Amino acid sequence: MKKIYLLIMLAIASLQSCSDFLDKFPGDALTPETFWKTEADAKLALVGCYRGWESEEILYRDCASDNAYSFHKHEGWQVIGNGGMSSADPGAELYDYTTINRCNDFLEHIDAINFKDADLKERYKAEVRFLRAYRYFLLTNNYGDVPLATKTYATIEEARLTRTPKAEVEKFILEELKAVAAVLPEKYSSAEVGHITKGAALAIRMRFNLYLGNYEAALTDATAIKASNVYQLFPTYDGTFQLANVNNKEVILDVQYKANDLENWLIAALFPNGDGGWSSIVPIKALVDAYEMKDGSTVEEAKSTGEYDSKYPFLNRDPRLKMSILYPGQDWNGRIFDPLAKNINEDGKEVSNPDYFNGANNASKTGFSFKKYTAPISQYDDPWNTSMNLIVSRYAEVLLTIAEAKIELGRLDEEMYQSLDMVRERAGMPKVNRIKYASKDKLRELVRRERRAEFAFEGLRRADIIRWDIAKDVLNGKAEGSWMGGINADESNEDKRLIQIGEPISVETRQFQPFNRYLPISQQQIDLNKNLTQTPGYN
Repeated sequence: MKKIYLLIMLAIASLQSCSDFLDKFPGDALTPETFWKTEADAKLALVGCYRGWESEEILYRDCASDNAYSFHKHEGWQVIGNGGMSSADPGAELYDYTTINRCNDFLEHIDAINFKDADLKERYKAEVRFLRAYRYFLLTNNYGDVPLATKTYATIEEARLTRTPKAEVEKFILEELKAVAAVLPEKYSSAEVGHITKGAALAIRMRFNLYLGNYEAALTDATAIKASNVYQLFPTYDGTFQLANVNNKEVILDVQYKANDLENWLIAALFPNGDGGWSSIVPIKALVDAYEMKDGSTVEEAKSTGEYDSKYPFLNRDPRLKMSILYPGQDWNGRIFDPLAKNINEDGKEVSNPDYFNGANNASKTGFSFKKYTAPISQYDDPWNTSMNLIVSRYAEVLLTIAEAKIELGRLDEEMYQSLDMVRERAGMPKVNRIKYASKDKLRELVRRERRAEFAFEGLRRADIIRWDIAKDVLNGKAEGSWMGGINADESNEDKRLIQIGEPISVETRQFQPFNRYLPISQQQIDLNKNLTQTPGYN
């Protein structure tokens, strides 16, 4: 995604209206004097605010956690995941004010337009205020203190802002989301699907309050979404992420794509090398280990009772493991997925295996791939040009927020248990054992494990491990892939085809220090703005 530096983007809209700078633009360029005239202009500008408000970064964010790995260094996520980022190499460029500047420009000009429907104008303004608040939510979550700009600037010097204290930015975000939730409708007609709703504003406010430890406020927002009766869990877990079911009733907020226009090219990049993909984002063993057994016991508990056979690590596990992750031995796109063998037999001949983990650059370096959003591959006519939407928030998050907030508040009531049950049972897991999980500490362990299994590959994990203060425990040490072993192609049960005979693949060594909680700003950004200081710890 194209990134434009903060300094330029804070200034560009107002510079276009300043005579000293207008001479540098083509004579037929749109200016505030020629553009902001009609409702159609406002609608076009609204579309511009939506474009790029969120992106494929949703999926990449798990690479910065103990869930996933990114091999391709140029994509910028490997260095964030292993803690090696610096001002010279900050990784993915996430310090971006493009949408914020567009939104500020929109809000400064829309009141000059007369609308036939005054309520429509207020709705447009509320949508744009949401988009601006959401971008600030991402910025402050990634960088802490960030410049808070709520207007455009006439000169470059004015645009050279200092960092605003994080608490002030947080207050702005929460107040904006509360205000727009009071204006936005609960739902739209099918012709306007994709516009921001009241539920979306409440969902992001809910998430932010949860991140900040404002459990009472998070519970209030989650309860309001639940009471609206607009959303419900999709009947199947894997179906939630399939092309045929985009815009299903579980989805509260997503990034809308359209083939041949805003196509979601990343889907193809997720596929294994044997399918022409890039293996851009792949799971690591720590995620595989985190899924419970099918009966609700943890792997460690099942080991102690003999229910877990280390020779068959995928057998009798939480169904979400198989629905989310492609692991060695699974049937996949007309073949048995085998990333562990250098060569394979094909029509009686031994041929080079394109999926071999230590072979081509585009092969998964962990021996795992993600199936969420990609399975079945047959759903895509052209995976490089698809209208698959990327989900930002869905109803399962509301239910698990109700559960977590109530646990942290010490309200261990039936609604708390039922919220967990609904998510687990939809996935094919048993209800919560009320005897085993009766204390706050045990329930905290459960809800954290549940969030990891439910939201794997949805971009929430890094924020979770940071707010729970466990990043220092889970992001230090080796990142590993699949166990080495052989594939028994004659075995009918795909979960028993991998015969584990070796140690896990060693992928990389990671480190996480306290200052890695926030990301560094690139030196180029700081050179552009002499008033912008580096994130503490990266000087």
